[in-house]
This record gives sequence, structure tokens and C-alpha cells, in this order.
Amino acid sequence: MRTPTAMIVGLVLCPCGLLLTLTGTLAPNWRQVSLIPDQPIDFVTEQGIWDICTERQSSHNRLCGQADELGYFKQVPVQVAQGMMPSSLVLTLVGLLVAALGVRCWQEEPRHTLAAVAGLVLLLSGLLSLVPASWYTHELWALPAPAGSTLVVGYSLVLSYLGSCFEILGGLALALSFHHCCKKLRTPKLPPSPVLEDGPCPNTGAYRNPWDVLEDERHGQQWRSTLPCDSDL
Repeated sequence: MRTPTAMIVGLVLCPCGLLLTLTGTLAPNWRQVSLIPDQPIDFVTEQGIWDICTERQSSHNRLCGQADELGYFKQVPVQVAQGMMPSSLVLTLVGLLVAALGVRCWQEEPRHTLAAVAGLVLLLSGLLSLVPASWYTHELWALPAPAGSTLVVGYSLVLSYLGSCFEILGGLALALSFHHCCKKLRTPKLPPSPVLEDGPCPNTGAYRNPWDVLEDERHGQQWRSTLPCDSDL
């Protein structure tokens, strides 16, 4: 049996979403702070959920591990992202493992129920990473930053969005396997057809020869069988 298209789509989108979400979680570029007063014009601060880096764009001199002087990491959206993004990654790995066991490309028949459960797990993992990314975006301009600076969305936040969407779409594609399970349950099971075997007629009252018929008619007895057996013909 060929692997259903929905399962193939799910197995392609979810690993891509995992890589994008992993990059967005680790890379320190959820927000860029530029045009900071009393700093060179090419000085940029990149803030992630784990680290803060500074860079001179003219010389590409980059320094990470900068001190959090404004209390950026103490903000609720950042702390929520620190908890939910790794949880999403772990849940995605579990979902992909279950999906691999359910789809079973090396077997003729996939396990639709197991693949559908994996789709729900991957859908949940996508939502877990989408919530902190959305909240951070909503609070992006409210988070602490130097006065008079310019705030821009970083590439890590964009990758987190894309990874979350890929995981959600892939999870929905795998969850379509529930349709096959419901269809299988609604299909009535037909009883097995009887198998006819050649052999002597089981009816002991069947006539074996025409003399028995004449004898029964002579004595007024009832017919012992309404239909002769094929083996008597």
C-alpha cells in the first residue's frame, strides 16, 4: 500500500518546522535595537531569549554575553518563551518518533491511529511555540530598551513563527488519519461466506435409488427429502 499523501506532507513539514524552531530558539536575535543614543550609528544590539549580543555593522565585530542592565530577561514574555520554546522542541521530537512508528514507510499498511495521535502531538508542539512568539511580538515595543532607540523584529522571531506554522500544518495533515479510522469503524463487517465442500449428502433421509421412492409410495409414507443430493444423481 502506498503511503497516503497527507502522511507524506506531515513528515516533510514537521521536521522543517523543528529545524526552524530550534534555530529561532537558540539564535539571539528576537529583537534588534539600533540608533542608540550616545552610540555609533552602526552599533546594533541583538536580543534573544537566552543572550544579548552587540555588533558594529561596519567592522562586523560581534560580542555576546552582554550584561542585562535594563532587566530584559526579567520580563514575563521572555521568561514564558524560555519555558515554552524548549518544551515545544521536546514535544516535536516525541511527535516525530510516534509519527515514524505510525506511518511505517517500510511496511505495506500504516498504523492510521498512531499516525493521527502523532499529528495531535505535533499540533500541540506548534501551538506551544506559536504562543510565546506571538506574545513577544505583541510586547516587542513594551520591553525595556534605551530611550530614543529604534526597535526591529529579529530573524529568530520570524523563524520561530515559520517553524510553528509548519508544525501546525504538518500535525493537521497527520491528524487526517482519524478519518480513515472512523471510516473503518463505520464499515459493517460482513459475515464470512459459507464454503461448499464436495462429499456425500449429509441428509440421511435422501433417496438413494428409485426403488426406495416406489416402496414409500406403496406403503403411503411421506417423502424423506424434498431435494435430492447432488451426489445421488
